[in-house]
Amino acid sequence: MGIEQDQSGDFQPAEQAIARHRDVLMERFPLPPASAAKPRRRGKLALAAVVAAAAGVAVLWADPAYRTDYLSTPVGHQLTAELADGSRIVLNTDTRLDIAWHLRSRRVQLHTGQALFDVEHKTYRPFTVEAGDARVTVVGTMFDVWRKPESVQVTVLRGRVKVQSGGEPVYLTENQQVQAVGQQVSAVAAVDAATQTVWKDGKLMFDRTPLRDALQEMQRYISTRIAPVDDELGSLRVSGVFDIARADAMLDLLPAILPVAVARDGSNGVVRIKAR
Repeated sequence: MGIEQDQSGDFQPAEQAIARHRDVLMERFPLPPASAAKPRRRGKLALAAVVAAAAGVAVLWADPAYRTDYLSTPVGHQLTAELADGSRIVLNTDTRLDIAWHLRSRRVQLHTGQALFDVEHKTYRPFTVEAGDARVTVVGTMFDVWRKPESVQVTVLRGRVKVQSGGEPVYLTENQQVQAVGQQVSAVAAVDAATQTVWKDGKLMFDRTPLRDALQEMQRYISTRIAPVDDELGSLRVSGVFDIARADAMLDLLPAILPVAVARDGSNGVVRIKAR
């Protein structure tokens, strides 16, 4: 049995869907032959109609997936995808996700990486993002989900989302952020969402960021391995705006802003940051 969509790509209301598929359902549940007893024909017609309607409603409530899209980016690359429903997803470096389109819902599975979602408003087709144990549910909004190795970070730029990770749901609005670790969601923190998501514009921004944290962020965009720094060097503060497209060059700029030297190991390509 086919699935009907209107011109906007949305599924039609249950009554229309049932009406369109009634003929197909009647073929699967045929009426008795014309020679059957006349007095019972009306009852069997009614029964067939009920079965057809029930089958149509069952399909809607089962909410089956009818299409799945897969998106990914390699290290150091980004991708902007326009979805069939008018929503938009911007994938950051080294990100992999899939989008399942269901009759009554839109579902994203974020396997690795970070993505910014600008969701088109569809009241009866909520949009959910699952990243590990965390589940983010929205109707129409813009938000960022970053699946880190040990946690999931959710930041809202516009609208309102619900975040749940096993316990009670937490609701976020504009310029709010939470961290989900396992079955726990942190307290809501106030942030500058625009700064938190500047990566979507191809930039990295550091504002008195400890060097160790800045290097971890740089590592996300380059394949060359950066060796860990000691505690003294790691506590140095970095400020500046860097171009993600020239991620390798960011390391070479460090000696101009910090008392450090950058050495590249020719044998294995590892970058080492040392005191100058």
